[in-house]
Amino acid sequence: MTTTPPTAAAVLRGSVRDQRGPVASAALLFAGHQGCEALVPVLVGVVVDRAVATGDPVALLGWLAVLGLDFLVLSSCYRWGARRAWLGDVRADQRLRLLLADRLLDPRGGAEAGRLPGELANVAVADAKRVGILNFALPLGLAALTAMLVAAVALLRTSVPLGLLILLGTPPLLLVVHLLGLPLQRRSGPEQERAARASGVAADLVDGVRVLKGLGAVPAAVARYRGASREALGATLGATRVQAGYQGAVLAANGLFLALVALVGGRLAADGALSIGGLVAAVGLAQFLITPLQMLGWVNGRIAQGRASAARIAAVLATGPAVADGDPDVPAPPARPALALHDLHHGTLRGLDLDVGAGETVGVVSADPADAAALVACLAREVDPERGTITVGGGPLARHPPRVARASVLVAAHGAELFSGSLHENVAAAARDPAPVGAAMAAARADQVAEVLPDGAATVLTEQGRSLSGGQRQRVALARALAADAPVLVLHDPTTAVDAVTEVLIADGLAALRADRTTLVLATSPALLAVTDRVVLVVDGRVAAVGTHAELMGSSSAYRDVVTA
Repeated sequence: MTTTPPTAAAVLRGSVRDQRGPVASAALLFAGHQGCEALVPVLVGVVVDRAVATGDPVALLGWLAVLGLDFLVLSSCYRWGARRAWLGDVRADQRLRLLLADRLLDPRGGAEAGRLPGELANVAVADAKRVGILNFALPLGLAALTAMLVAAVALLRTSVPLGLLILLGTPPLLLVVHLLGLPLQRRSGPEQERAARASGVAADLVDGVRVLKGLGAVPAAVARYRGASREALGATLGATRVQAGYQGAVLAANGLFLALVALVGGRLAADGALSIGGLVAAVGLAQFLITPLQMLGWVNGRIAQGRASAARIAAVLATGPAVADGDPDVPAPPARPALALHDLHHGTLRGLDLDVGAGETVGVVSADPADAAALVACLAREVDPERGTITVGGGPLARHPPRVARASVLVAAHGAELFSGSLHENVAAAARDPAPVGAAMAAARADQVAEVLPDGAATVLTEQGRSLSGGQRQRVALARALAADAPVLVLHDPTTAVDAVTEVLIADGLAALRADRTTLVLATSPALLAVTDRVVLVVDGRVAAVGTHAELMGSSSAYRDVVTA
């Protein structure tokens, strides 16, 4: 059964339909508020005609009491209506954020492809809010229409020409307001795109600020962000100019319409077709109509922006998965599985064949780093290979659901991230039980990191472990991977930021801890390669040589060039 990819219209409909209870009750309450607001000038006109003009104090007190009751009802309706509308707004916002989070956390992946983290955060925050606020705007729009209907009926009872003017003039005015909002909708999408892009670039630069400083590339990075920021500023200013022009045009259209209403009402009063109270009511209603007309203009602007944001949300939600689901009924691989790759084609890989026996530790040296990156992506099931198979324990890896596959073949990527929390919590995050945590920290020499921290392993790390050095972060990340005690462990350049002495100690600890466990080490470190059972040299996406580290150092110049570079 296939699921239809969501569209912008579906996102909008779902956002409102999911909160139909709060939206409907808010619309009813706001309609009561606006209806009572429209009755205020009518009641004032009645007070003038039936109490002030007649000099009847009893009638004056009675109608003033009715006017007071009207104010009590309208204020209560707005208070409770605003609460219900706000509830629908924030719940819809939260629902969209959860939908986006679910899509981004889907084990099959794909939604993050081609999008920076900051850009995705912008979609989940700013765009979700723009769509959610429609649940506040729509009840206000319905209330504005109710107010105009009540005003039109009141004017028809007061003066048929004025009532007809309202009824016949409102639809063309609404059409003009809608047409004026179309440029705002067209500008809103690019504005959000460029703002999201600037946020993504900023997050990307902050994340790699240490590397940038080390490379002396800060000026280039600043220039890149300045360019993205200027593009975002230009798009925002363009959208703001359109919005300002839209609001001014709507106000002008409303003013001309109300001036026409006042002109007709004044002529009728001058001809004696209206009483004094009727004239007061007509003028009051004409002034009152400014509010619902402006409200409709605001609502139309929110709808225009909401459509653009809904399109961006739908684009993320509709992104196809990067890998297939797999079959949940397929048995999980054994505790000590063999790993085999046959005729693997993906990216720069061109028919790679590789066998790792159960309990064997194999090193992979790639002359081209892209070969290692492509191999890691396939083993981590971030992508399905273009051709060829990967088997674990004799069964195809692709037949397993992504979660099962990644639990069986754990890939510790070179750019592994740490999280907020203590050092111990970071290491134990993926551990099945607490027993391997201490051994994993010792093997990765993360215990030495804990020794220099104020509270040892209980020390709370800053976001992404930025309070640690690069080498310390690598050791903690390696300890986390080892603590998971996965049936197959794939390590990609786990010690590039570690000093040579510590690297040798880590290599010995890794060999001891993963003895009789299937392990694949993608690295060019002589210390790590020396403790493997054998090493595979990959050149141009294919296996070029196989042997122990010592054998290849003596027999393969290509291997020596890569390892000693």
